[in-house]
Amino acid sequence: MSRLAAEHGAINLSQGFPDFSPSTFLLERVAHHMAAGANQYPPMTGVPSLREAIAEKVSRLYLASYDPESEVTVTAGATQAIYTAIASCVRPGDEVIVFAPVYDSYIPGIELNGGHAVYAHLRFPGFKPDWDEVRTLITPRTRMIVINSPHNPSGSVWSAEDMAMLETLVRDTNIVVVSDEVYEHVVFDREAGESGTQRHESVTRYPGLRERSFVVSSFGKTYHVTGWKVAYCLASRTLMSEFRKAHQFIVFTVHHPAQLALADFMHEHPEFADNLAGFYQAKRDFFRQQLAGSRFALLPCAGTYFQLATYAAISDEPDTSFVRRLTTEHGVAAIPVSVFSPDGDDQRVIRFCFAKNEGTLAAAGERLRAL
Repeated sequence: MSRLAAEHGAINLSQGFPDFSPSTFLLERVAHHMAAGANQYPPMTGVPSLREAIAEKVSRLYLASYDPESEVTVTAGATQAIYTAIASCVRPGDEVIVFAPVYDSYIPGIELNGGHAVYAHLRFPGFKPDWDEVRTLITPRTRMIVINSPHNPSGSVWSAEDMAMLETLVRDTNIVVVSDEVYEHVVFDREAGESGTQRHESVTRYPGLRERSFVVSSFGKTYHVTGWKVAYCLASRTLMSEFRKAHQFIVFTVHHPAQLALADFMHEHPEFADNLAGFYQAKRDFFRQQLAGSRFALLPCAGTYFQLATYAAISDEPDTSFVRRLTTEHGVAAIPVSVFSPDGDDQRVIRFCFAKNEGTLAAAGERLRAL
């Protein structure tokens, strides 16, 4: 869709990346560390100052203690971290439970390692887990459960009750959890009439989950540098030992000056991540206002920087066809939500990314209201 948007000069609200610049301080620190000579291999597990900053952040936010030496690893993006966690545990014949709509990197990672994906369903329109269904899917072959909250593509956020249910289901099992928390800092206040939560329920808050989980987060999503591909994984010492055996040969190490710059930024500006939810909530609200009076029906958005909308009042064509026509004829690119479902379930729902400047969102809104 990004390529199609470029070909037709469309406003790209499809792929999830900002169209604004990161902090100048962060950019200056990268240049500083390059000039200072940090241009060779850093430690495989990540530079110590960044791993320490990560552990300090997690302790402050979630009251969870991770040893930066043995339980924190810096990765080449969240996708690499998720793949490495899967590769470290999943063997041929193992079953891995995922929740559909499912982010597109999970299934290839499972299948490339010989595993079999088993689908639980986050059902339209609330996209909340059905724990009775999950319970029926657990078998002696279940090796792993992959979760994602705040959730891409739906923007739903798991509650404390959801996490407690997951903790109960995996108790007394050998099931490992991979928790994709790349939008941990983008959880919004409740909208009027909307159920939800005002805090991110990280698995690190729950001892019964923390001990069996790989937790993945992303500097790209937090600091507006998605192209840097720097993220991290948290896990217990035992799990992290297995993770690093795979990490060493999948990517080995990660861009040295960027790691040092991120460590500096986390120490100098901890408030940046703390203020991120308010920053993106303002963009969500602005974009929703732009679509007021349009024929799109907006679904609740409790987190991430994605807004789902139904277009049933505009067209009855499949979502894959609708987004192509929306791009080529009306100049706005979006993502069809059916591509995140294993069976192509099509509820006539599309995903917009609102991590954009207000001028971009206003221009897109004008075109979308004209449909």
